[in-house]
Amino acid sequence: MLKRICLITMLLAGSLACANAGEERIDLDTVRKNGVLRHLGVPYANFVSGDGQGMSCDLIRLFAQRIGVDYQYVETSWSNVIGDLVGQKVSPDGENIHLLGETPVRGDIISNGLTVLPWRQKVLNYSKPTFPTGVWLIASSTGENRPIVPSGNMDEDISNVKKKLKGKSVVGIKNTCLDPSLYDISATGADVRYFQGSMNDLAPMVIGGDIDYALLDVPDALVALEKWPGKTIVIGPVSQPQLMGVAFRKESLELQAAFDSFLTELKANGEYAELMKQYYPGLSYYFPDFISGQD
Repeated sequence: MLKRICLITMLLAGSLACANAGEERIDLDTVRKNGVLRHLGVPYANFVSGDGQGMSCDLIRLFAQRIGVDYQYVETSWSNVIGDLVGQKVSPDGENIHLLGETPVRGDIISNGLTVLPWRQKVLNYSKPTFPTGVWLIASSTGENRPIVPSGNMDEDISNVKKKLKGKSVVGIKNTCLDPSLYDISATGADVRYFQGSMNDLAPMVIGGDIDYALLDVPDALVALEKWPGKTIVIGPVSQPQLMGVAFRKESLELQAAFDSFLTELKANGEYAELMKQYYPGLSYYFPDFISGQD
């Protein structure tokens, strides 16, 4: 099985290389030659706002300064962001992918709270971890909704959360970290629904009573708890802890190495912790080790 997975990964990498053979290789030297770092970002939580502000925008601006180029924000969408980086339309199929044809390359780097998922790793290289995350089940604070009592065992907590789902409506977003199929939500007997809009709209659906439960990852849940205090609650986890990172093309090894070095320095001097606290003040309560640099 392991040999088969490795072979599939090699074939996919080869397919991407052939597809992009006619294009200029994009790496650190290319970015410096062009004089600009194109930051692909999806408006999401406090990472990227609609006007190009947010934690990810601040981070990539600092990195652009570090490598001596201008910064350019390029807005994209969850369905297009990977294609905008690698030049190929990509469709996930479980932990595998399908390449659906060429598309223009619009950016050099993705940063908007991108969760590390196995299918994404087949076409992207990730930086060192930039943010701790995981997927939580949230509900309206009204009615009989109650959080689970933490057991100290993540598998048991996830099981207890899923026991609440039979006959209930649960909404997520396909082909993202909030895709219910990644967590076997349909096996619980839940009424699984897929939302076509923005992740930012999931919490209001729960608050408004349009849906019983929603899947939210940690950053968006923290924003919802702060934005609508007393109106939403976290029932518990539906995934093991996950990590987010900045994404690069497979060929952009020097650009990735430069970013990893830059990120290591920001974490060491405390500047990155301050950036996280600025945009996610509640993060230290849930992930104190990551904030303190122990992760």
